[in-house]
Amino acid sequence: MKEKQRTEKVLSRIDVLALAFGAMIGWGWVVLTGEWIRQAGLLGSVLAFVGGGIMVLFVGLVYSELTAAMPQTGGVSVFLDRALGYRWSFIASWAIALGYISVVAFEAVALPTVIDYIFPDYQSGFLWQVAGWDVYLSWAGIGMAGSVFVTWINYRGLKQAAVFQVICTTMLTIIGLVLIIGSPFTASPEGISAPFAGMTGLFGVLIMTPFMFVGFDVIPQTAAEINLPFKQIGKVLILSVSMAVVWYVGIVYAVGHSMSMEDINRSVLPTADALATLLGSPWGGTLLIIGGIGGILTSWNAFFVGGSRILYVMAQKRMLPAFFGRFHPKYNTPVNAILLIGAISFIAPLFGRQALLWLTNAGSFSIVMTYILVSVSFVVLRKKEPGMIRPFRAGKSSWIGYGALLSSLCLGILYLPGMPSSLRWPYEWIMLLLWWLAGLYYFVRLCGSKKSLGNRRIGAEPHDYT
Repeated sequence: MKEKQRTEKVLSRIDVLALAFGAMIGWGWVVLTGEWIRQAGLLGSVLAFVGGGIMVLFVGLVYSELTAAMPQTGGVSVFLDRALGYRWSFIASWAIALGYISVVAFEAVALPTVIDYIFPDYQSGFLWQVAGWDVYLSWAGIGMAGSVFVTWINYRGLKQAAVFQVICTTMLTIIGLVLIIGSPFTASPEGISAPFAGMTGLFGVLIMTPFMFVGFDVIPQTAAEINLPFKQIGKVLILSVSMAVVWYVGIVYAVGHSMSMEDINRSVLPTADALATLLGSPWGGTLLIIGGIGGILTSWNAFFVGGSRILYVMAQKRMLPAFFGRFHPKYNTPVNAILLIGAISFIAPLFGRQALLWLTNAGSFSIVMTYILVSVSFVVLRKKEPGMIRPFRAGKSSWIGYGALLSSLCLGILYLPGMPSSLRWPYEWIMLLLWWLAGLYYFVRLCGSKKSLGNRRIGAEPHDYT
């Protein structure tokens, strides 16, 4: 059965924007803004995010052109298949699958961690310790309950997941805008007087910024279900990245403008304290944390959508067992892929926060690997198929692609040994190795067969969804 008989165009412009923007802003802005300002100062942090945003925009432009040209479910898999062939398509798909699944798993421990800020003494029922992290039944239970809820939302249909995404994204955006718009009225001269902490601090923040923008690449995975003209899909993707850049710059400015460095250094959660200062009440901090919970849910939901679609497409292309390619007859969702990711998310809290951090870092490296491969695909297709229909075109020449490739390679280098943000040995490298050993099994058993290679173009023809 062809893909177009299984998917429906249910995502509106607002749905797509909320899916990508909500995935990118997530929860990190709540817990990390103070650290960014401590490292680089107010101006240094702003410059770091502007610079990091420009790097990611190059990659976003590449994705925009390719998504508009090949608007099928599992975009990354389709891009690589057309440009470099079936085997490279498997590598990119397997890499992005780890990235998405790792984020989904981590959000299951992020939710109970946030609850700690509101109810610090709620933990009970000690279970065990993993990598120095005490796991409590009450703590794990909150993450498990959240996993069941997000799985249920996605099981019931993409439109329901999109509506949920719009609600949560709107909630956290309103709360964040209250802080951004109100910050000029609570300016702290002490905070403004020391805006720059040196180039070392600036680069320290710069290497963190691209990881905050991961999420726009969810759009290509759902392209066949987007009810927009192909050219508009590319424009919405770039708009979402631009909005995320403005968001992070605005939040950094708001916190650094409304709090002195002394206050920031004393604060456990400067972003929450900044809103409490603005509103003149401690409940302002609680309100911001509620917005942060909305951010967790938006990332959780968006990467759940992206992860289930990439597993579905891999099954359709015979890269994974056909079991994962089954669509629910009523809800039109990749039901078995959703249940698998839901099960992983459900058990994730039992491993504690530290172990999930290792998994997420390994997944982030895999996402950057995908960026590199997609950038190469862009350049190859510009040369290989110059006459290819491109409703959204990222410039006349291929320099955008080379810029995206250079940016992605720079990001990838940051994970290598000897770099400040390198993957931790042995834990994160072992997780990465185990994932790719599993991938090698499927690659040899399924992708190497003649039957698989003969069906490699399933759903890969451009403009199949008119």
